[in-house]
Amino acid sequence: MSAAFGKCYDPTGALHGIPTFPWRLAPDGLATRRQLRARRLRPGGQPIAAQVMRGNRRAGGVRVAYLYRVDKALPVRPMTSRKWGALALAMLARRTCPCCLLDVGYCIPRSSGICGLCMAAQEQRTA
Repeated sequence: MSAAFGKCYDPTGALHGIPTFPWRLAPDGLATRRQLRARRLRPGGQPIAAQVMRGNRRAGGVRVAYLYRVDKALPVRPMTSRKWGALALAMLARRTCPCCLLDVGYCIPRSSGICGLCMAAQEQRTA
């Protein structure tokens, strides 16, 4: 058993406080928030049942994902018409260029803050 595997394998929870498993080796019946969402479920207020850990070479630490019990998960609440409307307005704001005030049909990059046409025109002016 490798040292990294030994640090991440604690099924009793004696070392980390909650049961801990290595990445991709969690027992059946447990899922992350994203996995629950893919099944159209949500944690529904239940406590964290376990966690999976893996080493992170880039940052030098570990990455942790919390696991919830699938049998205690609740169905996702349906979207209301007001939520759909708010989401549509938010997406419209992300697609509207502040320079030309047009809906460009795609989300404007936050790095530049303007649409491609305005960016090209701005480069033409500076060149």
